[in-house]
Amino acid sequence: MTDLLRLPLHGLHLELGGKMVPFAGYEMPVQYPAGVMAEHLHVRAAAGLFDVSHMGQVVLRPKGSMESLGLALERLMPVDVLGVAPGRQRYGIFTSETGGILDDLMFANRGTDYLLVVNAARKTHDFAHLTRHLADEAEIDIQTGRALLALQGPEAESVLAVLVPDVTAMQFMDVASVPTVFGELWISRSGYTGEDGFEISVPEAAVPDFARALLALDGVAPIGLGARDSLRLEAGLCLYGHDIDETTSPVEAGLGWAIQKARRAGGARAGGFPGETRILAELADGPSRKRVGLRPEGRAPMREGVALFATDGTPIGAITSGGFAPSVQAPVAMGYVASAFAAPGTGIEAELRGRKLPVVVAATPFHPTHYKR
Repeated sequence: MTDLLRLPLHGLHLELGGKMVPFAGYEMPVQYPAGVMAEHLHVRAAAGLFDVSHMGQVVLRPKGSMESLGLALERLMPVDVLGVAPGRQRYGIFTSETGGILDDLMFANRGTDYLLVVNAARKTHDFAHLTRHLADEAEIDIQTGRALLALQGPEAESVLAVLVPDVTAMQFMDVASVPTVFGELWISRSGYTGEDGFEISVPEAAVPDFARALLALDGVAPIGLGARDSLRLEAGLCLYGHDIDETTSPVEAGLGWAIQKARRAGGARAGGFPGETRILAELADGPSRKRVGLRPEGRAPMREGVALFATDGTPIGAITSGGFAPSVQAPVAMGYVASAFAAPGTGIEAELRGRKLPVVVAATPFHPTHYKR
C-alpha cells in the first residue's frame, strides 16, 4: 500500500489496532479489534466515530450573488438549490447529459458560500467538473487543510455536546460553523448510517486532539469501513460505484425524492439540468428498471454481482450491494430489477454458486432510521 494516500489520523488508527485496507486511493481502517459486527451494533446502541477525511470538501464563494451561484449549481443537478435556506444542507446529484449519475453529494448553504462534500473516488472528477462549469460564477476553494469525521449513533448528540454545546440546538440537515479550542468546526447534522449524527470538518492540525477527546468520552468507539458499509446498507442508502453510477439515473435509483417540485415538469425552474429529457420522462412515465431492497430467504448473504431472475427463469436484474445485516440478524441486499418485479413482496430468484435461491423484494430501510427531525 506504499502508493496510497494516508489520512491525517493514520497514526491513531494504527495505535487503535485498525486493520488498514486500500479504499478510493487511501489507506483506510476497515475494522478495529472489536470486529465489524460489534462496531456495527455499537453505533446502533451508542456512538461511533468514523474517519471520512478521504472525502472531498470544496467551498464555492460567489463572484456575484448567492442566487446566481445557486442557479449555476442548478444547471449541474436536478435539485432545488435556491430553496436551501442559509444554515441548511441538502442531498444533491450531479447528472450527465445522458441522465446518469456522475456523483452524489451533500451541499450546504452557509449564507455567504456553498460547502460541498463529495465522494472520495469521484472528487478529482468533481473538482474538474465544478471548475469547468462554475469558474465564472464562483471562487472554487478545494479544502486541503481540513479533515472530516462522522459521529453517529443515539448518543452522538450527548457526547459531542460535551465538547461543542451548540450542537444540541441543531436539527436534521442543519449546518453550523462553531469556534472551539480545536479551531473552527464546520458541523452538519445528518448521517450515512440511519442513526442521528454529525459530520465534523476539523482543521487538520487539530484533528488528532479532537478525535482523542471524542474517543475519551464514554460511549464513543472507533468504527471502520466494514461497519460503515453494513450500517448504510441496513438504512437502504446508495454507495457510489455500486448502487449508483453513470449508467443509472436518479429515478431508476429511487432518488426521485431528491428532485424537488421546482425542478420537475411544471415547476418554477423545471429542467435545465444535464439529462433532463430522460430524467423528466422517467419521472412522468416510470423507468424500465428500479432499485429495490431484497431479502434472501435463508442465512446465506448475497453480494454484488449476483444475477436475479423471475421465477420462470427470465433474467430481470442483479444485486449491487449485499451482506449480513447485524441489526436484523439476516442477510439483506439491494439491486436493480425490471419494474414489473419491483413491488415489495414480489418473489424472485437469485443464482448463487450455480443454484437458484428464493429472494423477496422488500421495502427499505431494512432497519428504522432515527434522525432528529
